[in-house]
Amino acid sequence: MDETKDRLEDFFSKMMSAIGKTTDQEIADALKKEKLTIAVAESLTGGLICERLSAAAGASEYFIGGIVCYTNRVKVMDLAVPPSLIAKEGPVSREVATALAENIRKKYRTHIGLSATGVAGPATVSPPKPIGLTYVALSSEKGSSCKELNLSGTRAEIRQKAAQGALGLLWLHLSGQDIG
Repeated sequence: MDETKDRLEDFFSKMMSAIGKTTDQEIADALKKEKLTIAVAESLTGGLICERLSAAAGASEYFIGGIVCYTNRVKVMDLAVPPSLIAKEGPVSREVATALAENIRKKYRTHIGLSATGVAGPATVSPPKPIGLTYVALSSEKGSSCKELNLSGTRAEIRQKAAQGALGLLWLHLSGQDIG
């Protein structure tokens, strides 16, 4: 196995462990304890991540807000993603997910920016990408990280899994695990 594949498998193992054991309340508690703020840019998840981050009592201590950037127009107008980047890489790409996380963090002046973009189906995007392809990204003062997920299930299941994947990435960051 090559190093990239080993790192990806390690990430999935850590993320799945976090998903199975970590609750939204634990994420909220960790953000509050560390006095960290977060903002979210969501495409395919359409607000699911924001809903989960804002559900805990006292969420206003850490959750600043989010933008549902479902269309390219909103990605460009509200989150300053260059149209040339979307044209070159497509809206569902590592590069766009990273730009979303970085730009929401800058826009709302938070410690952490989190994003999700992908294809939930039944149709694909242009340029064509497989249904279930998802990118979740996190930006902090330490830098940015983006992970590719290949999810399966119904449209609703893919969207829920993508939100969970983004929160898994956040949990790994909060617990100090390498998400490189």
